[in-house]
Amino acid sequence: MGESKKRCFVVMGFGTKTDYVSGRKLDLNKSYKYLIKPVVESKGIECVRADEILHSGSIDVQMYKELLMADLVIADLSTSNSNAIYELGIRHALRPYTTIVVAEDKLAYPFDLNHILINSYNHLGDAIDIEEAERFKEGLGKQIDAVINKNESDSPVYTYLNSLIPPKIKDAIDEEIEKAENTEATPTETGKALSKIIQDAEELIEQKDFEKAKLLFQTAIVLANMNNSQPDTYLTHRLAFTTYKSAQPDLISSLNESMKLLKSINLAHTNDPETVSLAGAIEKKLYESGEGEEHLDEALLYFLRSYYTLNNRYNGINLALTYVYRANSGLAASETEKIADLVMAKRTWIRVLYLCDRDWPIVIVKEKNDELSLNANTIDGDELKNYYNTQKFWISVNRAEAYFGLGQFDTYRENKERAKNIPHPIWMWESFSEQIDKLAAGLTKVGHLMEPSWKAPV
Repeated sequence: MGESKKRCFVVMGFGTKTDYVSGRKLDLNKSYKYLIKPVVESKGIECVRADEILHSGSIDVQMYKELLMADLVIADLSTSNSNAIYELGIRHALRPYTTIVVAEDKLAYPFDLNHILINSYNHLGDAIDIEEAERFKEGLGKQIDAVINKNESDSPVYTYLNSLIPPKIKDAIDEEIEKAENTEATPTETGKALSKIIQDAEELIEQKDFEKAKLLFQTAIVLANMNNSQPDTYLTHRLAFTTYKSAQPDLISSLNESMKLLKSINLAHTNDPETVSLAGAIEKKLYESGEGEEHLDEALLYFLRSYYTLNNRYNGINLALTYVYRANSGLAASETEKIADLVMAKRTWIRVLYLCDRDWPIVIVKEKNDELSLNANTIDGDELKNYYNTQKFWISVNRAEAYFGLGQFDTYRENKERAKNIPHPIWMWESFSEQIDKLAAGLTKVGHLMEPSWKAPV
């Protein structure tokens, strides 16, 4: 019988997470898919992450078993993920060697990790730069070669307590683990890994099939929470999003259910800008649907929170529109208040233009660096091409909307035409057009209070 295949367990978050220190949103699935997994598998080592383990029993039992028995553990601490840091500590306590630590290069290291070698990589947020991926993969591959067959301590526990003897799993415990793995059946999607359910759900979102995606996220939450009393923020956020978008059994009910879900993950105090942004969008939609001005007030507060946390274009554009709504509502009880709202909207549009001018050259330079990959007829090349087109489209329409709000219509039309010529799905153009229509309707009523006076384009 040949030698059994070595196994690597990857410790990291999954899905899109926010780094609360920097406010940056990172797609950790892309880190795993493009940076870590292909390198490990190229070494002939089986690679698995917690959400890829089949949920046929207690995930806690399986996770602890992996931390003890895996030939190699790679821990990605990006976004200062508390679970990943905890699991790394367990690994360091259980095994003196074959543990590698990596993180996105803007991670603010917790103090107690300063003495640990952390290999960094650059993350674009929603994508991974191909040139950077190749650099990091080469370095990670060399490190795997260096540690996989050597018994040299990389655990600070065994480095400082050098007489400590690593534990060994007893046969009886092994039998109990095997028994646990074979007794509990999953309530739905039997035998399906959490990662596959999430992937299927995200693909359904791309296809705008929000109702089916909602059902899959409900299943994912059941699996993720089997042994965890705390709800997973990412999965709850995605369930809230798909609940809102599915509009089932009706729009108002779905919006209220979405808010209930967000409140279950500490909406009132969270510093997760994605959760707060979604709350703003839901409250804005409730106001637009005639559910009362209290929802407009709430939408404004949520967009302010997320805008000042992330300092990004999406929240800026929505914040400015919400100020225009307020100037047209009973919340602005006097002309002075209406003017104040419009001044804030104008300042926000000016800031959006600054952010567009900041972001555009960054995207163009990255796109130029990836020119060879973009021209290659590959799946990865097509995905990166879509990423850059999406970024350029949204920057262009954000510019267009800001200029429209400022009454600079020639520049508005230039940027609108630029966006139209960038390949994009039809829903993106419809979303932009709908936003412009709402903005035009609001400014037509109160734009005369702006300085200079806003007049609808002919």
